[in-house]
Amino acid sequence: MNNSDLLTYCMSKPGAEQSVHSDWKATQIKSNGVLFAMVHEVKGRPAVSLKSTPALAELLREEHSDIIPSEHLNKSHWSTLFLDGSLKDSQIYYLVDASFQQVATAR
Repeated sequence: MNNSDLLTYCMSKPGAEQSVHSDWKATQIKSNGVLFAMVHEVKGRPAVSLKSTPALAELLREEHSDIIPSEHLNKSHWSTLFLDGSLKDSQIYYLVDASFQQVATAR
């Protein structure tokens, strides 16, 4: 998975808007003003931060070494996934969808 493919997928979501958070050197993807994905680099590796339930976040981190708590966001809800690791593209797309659903149902 690369950043370009991931950004294209995120931007295909209804109401998706892209902006840059210059302090974090990250591309934020929001739907109707609510953040659901943040594409950035962590320790020189391409990554995306996504929202989930706290239970899912904990489970994902236990099962995958390429998923860690997000540095700049609420660690109980936000996880960072490394795009260049062992996660399959289908897993990343599924978690993007789950993150989008989290913010869509919160409105």
